[in-house]
Amino acid sequence: MRFPGWMRRLGEGLAALGLAMAVPATAQVSVEKVRVHSPAIAGNLEGNSAEREVIVVLPSGYARDTNRRYPVVYFLHGFMATAAKYDGFIGFAEALGDRDMILVVPDSYTKHGGAMYSSSSTVGDFESFIARDLVAYIDGHYRTIARREGRGLSGHSMGGYGTLKIGMKYPGVFSSLYAMSSCCLSARGITPERGKQLEAMDMAQALEGDFGVRADFAAAAAWSPAPDKPPFFLDLGTKDGVVQPGVLAQWAANAPHALVPQYLPALRSMKAIAMDVGDKDFLLADNQEMTRLLTRFGVPHSYSIYDGDHGNRVAERFRTFVLPFFAEHLATQ
Repeated sequence: MRFPGWMRRLGEGLAALGLAMAVPATAQVSVEKVRVHSPAIAGNLEGNSAEREVIVVLPSGYARDTNRRYPVVYFLHGFMATAAKYDGFIGFAEALGDRDMILVVPDSYTKHGGAMYSSSSTVGDFESFIARDLVAYIDGHYRTIARREGRGLSGHSMGGYGTLKIGMKYPGVFSSLYAMSSCCLSARGITPERGKQLEAMDMAQALEGDFGVRADFAAAAAWSPAPDKPPFFLDLGTKDGVVQPGVLAQWAANAPHALVPQYLPALRSMKAIAMDVGDKDFLLADNQEMTRLLTRFGVPHSYSIYDGDHGNRVAERFRTFVLPFFAEHLATQ
């Protein structure tokens, strides 16, 4: 918001993900695509559908061993992407391989490109969709280990942000977290010039804007909803080009850097927390600050910096780090 270039680089990083080759699904692993109704999202002002598409990857022994229950890993995709797009470059079935766990990937694409995994009257309550509605559906339709010890939450970029935020707010639901190249960790501002540019846009221009424009509107819809201000139903942070401190305070309140001291008991209750980021990722500094805060407040976690940028090694690391992390830390019975 303060830095359109920041949003542009995020778009470039996510676009690079599409360059990865999709890998054919493993024959033994089954993939189901279901629709989950979310009361938490229903009635939102943007008109985002409460019927959410979800990819469910079942382990190779699921159909054979009908008495066995499995841990579940929930994975949250990034901004301006869908669950299907991430499946295309990660290859969730192939990534799961012979691991005895269920992988669930919900679609959180919205009118402006992403829900920011937040709770908003404008966008819908995507925090509760993930932590309540989706978990309840999966536990009700599949043989899961239906307690926090059997659930892990992970995500990339916007999904990494959602992992940390939802994990802090719902410690009774998830026991382990793995955040990849998380965005949106620090409080963001807006310049009067940027505000004037956004304020001058109508809905068509906003929806056809570049990645930075889409991200600005999506973030405002998620973090500063304004039910009395159609047609966008949001506050952009400026009014007639003048910065509005109250709106900036709303944005700051949704930044994980600010949430850490508030949710220390939740964070300390986690069995395991992991974060990673590339050494060439423009989000490196924010992730460095996140691990510094966790260390400062005595929250056990692991943190890795690897040779890479925002998107070029996500598929590889999902297979070789994220899934093994959950295989080690989630309950198996």
